[in-house]
Amino acid sequence: MVKTKEKKDVISETLNKQVANFSVLFMKTHNFHWYVKGENFFSLHIKFEELYEETALHLDTIAERMLAVGATPSATLKEQLEIASIEEAAGGESASEMVQTLADDFNTICTELTKGITAAEDNDDQPTADMFIAIRTSLEKHKWMLEAYFGE
Repeated sequence: MVKTKEKKDVISETLNKQVANFSVLFMKTHNFHWYVKGENFFSLHIKFEELYEETALHLDTIAERMLAVGATPSATLKEQLEIASIEEAAGGESASEMVQTLADDFNTICTELTKGITAAEDNDDQPTADMFIAIRTSLEKHKWMLEAYFGE
């Protein structure tokens, strides 16, 4: 059986990694929204805005869950870049590279959310598991849509 402090640490670390990921993702989708160019500008400009708005909601939900379980979410970009599994935008990406990068990021985050769901369930933290399931479901749909952009 996992001790209470160990349980809190596992859940806190899992949640904080996603605070970092969603912070980076928020800035990246904003970057892509501002700098997308080309024949798909109108559709991608709108899609990237939808994604950064949803990302902000997920970020806030995850950070508030951390606070609810007595943990402290990372709150500086420097710290979040050190913790995150995804990287910030490099700058100068083509529209296709932007779409592929986001699909890859969503895949990375979904994989981590699956591990987080298991960790939360193993530690009897159903609210965190449920939250991660809902977020993963949304990201899986976005990933599918982004991949459909390439017609494959």
